[in-house]
Amino acid sequence: MNKHYLAIDIGASSGRHILGTMIDGKMVLEEVYRFPNGMENRDGTLCWDLDGLFKEIIAGLKVCKELGKVPETMAIDTWGVDFVLLDENDEILGKTVGYRDHRTDGMDTEVYKIISQDDLYLRTGIQKQIFNTVYQLMAVKKNQPEDMAKAKSMLMIPDYFQYKLTGVKKMEYTNGTTGQLINPQTADWDYELIEMLGYNKEMFVPVSMPGEVVGEFSKEVQEEVGFNCTVVLPATHDTGSAVLAVPTNNDNALYISSGTWSLMGVERAQADCSLASMKANFTNEGGYDHRYRYLKNIMGLWMIQSVKKEFTEDLSFAEICERAGKEEIPSIVDCQDEVFLAPESMTQAVQNYCRQTGQQVPETVGEIGAVIYNSLAKCYGDTIEEIEGITGKKYETIYVVGGGANAGYLNELTAKYCQRKVSAGPTEATAIGNIIVQMLYDKVFKDLPEARECVGRSFDIVNYDKTGTVI
Repeated sequence: MNKHYLAIDIGASSGRHILGTMIDGKMVLEEVYRFPNGMENRDGTLCWDLDGLFKEIIAGLKVCKELGKVPETMAIDTWGVDFVLLDENDEILGKTVGYRDHRTDGMDTEVYKIISQDDLYLRTGIQKQIFNTVYQLMAVKKNQPEDMAKAKSMLMIPDYFQYKLTGVKKMEYTNGTTGQLINPQTADWDYELIEMLGYNKEMFVPVSMPGEVVGEFSKEVQEEVGFNCTVVLPATHDTGSAVLAVPTNNDNALYISSGTWSLMGVERAQADCSLASMKANFTNEGGYDHRYRYLKNIMGLWMIQSVKKEFTEDLSFAEICERAGKEEIPSIVDCQDEVFLAPESMTQAVQNYCRQTGQQVPETVGEIGAVIYNSLAKCYGDTIEEIEGITGKKYETIYVVGGGANAGYLNELTAKYCQRKVSAGPTEATAIGNIIVQMLYDKVFKDLPEARECVGRSFDIVNYDKTGTVI
């Protein structure tokens, strides 16, 4: 009887329960449950509904039971940087604030009063993003000091959900690194930095690595879902899991994990915490087996997702791509500009940027889509030049994994702007990477290269030449 492994992949807009099974030497996926997600405005603060999300986690587990497909193991991955603080009774302190909230406005200045931006990068190797945990904690320290004082533990979002399932607290490494408080040499918290910043040292749970067991379902969860299961730590940061599913064992492979965010980079054995790397705005996020995901965060499909909601017509992403492909508007926006992080209207933000920079202002759905897709592809082209300049290596193929691998028009543009071959797929990279770690734990694969070879033969991959033509 085939074993099932459950990945619960929760993104910024939706979550899925996906079962992975090995059949005839190939990994087969089955989505058994899907649910919506998004930040909610609670009294002027953008928050996550963690109680609601946990109910959805439980609901999806019940579906597995109803289908007669009880998983051997399971694991949860989510986005990075966000966290909860728990008191002595393990109750959440304060609001469950999301990374797009403006509470971190000005908090970089507060941090740099204590440690310079250069020194912070030298210590952590993490790219400055105003929503990083280091700045969010400064906001708590400044505005809710009583919460920080009462905190007995801090858990990143997936760690919190896995604690709710098992009663065991683990702080997983790959997600922890996104916060800009972990030392890349020791792969542990930089406790000296934490004390310098005046954060409550007691609340930092020891760091654990992907592949470690969290625990079994608690008695209460077992009774509710009707079975027991071993919870394993995946790379709980969704990009950390997605990179595991890049279908090549070339050590010099360049990838784009394409979704709400586009994460473009390479895997490296050592972190590059140099000032040159910092000025190029690259980050050294933790990866599986102590690898480093040397990458740049690019705004990504968030821009298209946002304008899609604003169009009066109910269009699919495929229809937006089709219309965009017929346009010849030359305007380009800087996808990295903070005006696109959380605007009230993404359409207006794109139009205003074009207007202020003296470019043609997009008006139609097709024009707006074309500007965004071309701007993303141009940013990819600029980024690959920066990566090659820093690493001293040339990359012939860009591996696009994640939901954006389905965006054929964007893949064509990426090939043209980057003048590289593009290999697109698998689309469910995050869930696949999550399941890979579970299967490695269960010795289905002897090592990661064997797992990646399996990914390459199990899922559809579309290849483009430098002209954007499918080959």
